Amino acid sequence: MIAKKSAPRVFFYVQHLLGIGHIARASRIARALVADGFDVTLVTGGTPVPGFPGEGIRHIELPPIAVSDGNFAGLVDATGKPVDDAFKDDRTSMLLGAYHGARPDIVIIEAFPFGRRQVRFELMPLLSAIDHSLERPLVMTSLRDILQERAKPGRDEETIALVKKHFDTVLVHGDPDFVRLEDTFPLAHQISQRIVYTGLVAPARPEAPRDRFDVVVSAGGGAVGAKLIGAALDAAPAIDRVKSWCLITGPNMPQADVDAISARAGNGIEVFRFRKDFANLLSGARLSISQAGYNTVCDILQAKCRSLLIPFAASGETEQGARASRLAKLGLAQVLEEDAISPQSMADAINAALDLPEPGHIDLDLDGAAGTARILRQLYDEREHDRLSV
Repeated sequence: MIAKKSAPRVFFYVQHLLGIGHIARASRIARALVADGFDVTLVTGGTPVPGFPGEGIRHIELPPIAVSDGNFAGLVDATGKPVDDAFKDDRTSMLLGAYHGARPDIVIIEAFPFGRRQVRFELMPLLSAIDHSLERPLVMTSLRDILQERAKPGRDEETIALVKKHFDTVLVHGDPDFVRLEDTFPLAHQISQRIVYTGLVAPARPEAPRDRFDVVVSAGGGAVGAKLIGAALDAAPAIDRVKSWCLITGPNMPQADVDAISARAGNGIEVFRFRKDFANLLSGARLSISQAGYNTVCDILQAKCRSLLIPFAASGETEQGARASRLAKLGLAQVLEEDAISPQSMADAINAALDLPEPGHIDLDLDGAAGTARILRQLYDEREHDRLSV
C-alpha cells in the first residue's frame, strides 16, 4: 500500500505595524493555500484585528508590537511602552520555536527584506535557523505590487544581498501589465529570475449587499484616517445627489476621533467601526472614497465601483500616490491629494468622481490569492521532483 502524501506545510510570517493591510492580504493568501490543500501556519506579530486571519487558519500570535507614530520609527508593545532587548529576545525565541515546531516545507516572509526592517532582530535569526535546517524549506518573500521609495543610500543593495543569500522566490502580488517591481525597486533586474507575479490579491466576487449606501467612505485600519472621514463629513451637505453615506472609521482609529465623527453625523449618514461585508457594500455603492492602500483598491476593482482616492502621503510615503496615479491614468479613479483637502476641494472631487463612467470590464488579474497557491504548488512539486531525482 502506498502511503498518502502529507500536505505541504507552509510557515507564513506577517507583521503589521500601523494599518491592517498586511494581515488582510496575508489572510486572503492563507485561505487560498488551505483551499488548495496546503497545511498553513500563519504567524502574526501585530495588534490583533477582529476577523483576521479567519477560521480554518492555524494562527500563532507573537507578543504584539506596533509603531509609536506614523513615522514607522520606534516600536512599542500593546501598552504603548517602547520595546526593550528582553522583549525582542522573547519574541525571537517564540518565533524560532514556532518554526522548529512547524517543520515547514515552505517559508513565506511578508515584506522583508524589502520592508519591515524594524523586525530584523527576529527575522535574521529565523533566516539563520532556516539555512541550518537539516532539510531546508523553500524560502519566499511576499510583496505588494508597489514598494515605498527608499531615502537612505545603500538600502536597495542590502536588500539584493539578502535576497540572493536567503530567498528562493520573490512573490509580487500584482499584475505586471499594471506595474512591475522595477518601477519602484530599481535593482529588480539583479534578481529577475527569482521574481514571480501572482496577480492582485483581491477578494472573491462580492455578493449583493445587505445594506445599500450611495457613498462608502473608508479609512482602512483607521490609525491615520480621521482627516479623510472628517473631510467627507464637511463636504456631505453640499452633495445634493447623494442621499445616503456609510462612514467606516477602521478598528484602529482612536475612540475620541470615532466619537467626534459620530456626533457630527446627520441624517442619512451612518458610522461604523468595521464592516466584514465591505466588498459587498462597494458593489452596491455609487462611489467609494478612501485612501489608496493595496487591499482597499483591490476591493474597489473587484466591486467595479467608482472611486475617489486620497493617497496617504505623510512622512514621505509614496506607495499609495503611485498606485492612485496609475489608476487615474486608466480612468478608474479620481484623485485628491491629502494636502489639498478642504470642504470645497472634497466636494468638487466627489462630484467629479460621481461623473466618472461606471467601471465595466477591468483588464487586470485580480486572482492573486489563488495564483499564489498555484505558484507554490508548482515550485514545491518541482523541488520534490528534484529531490527524488538525486
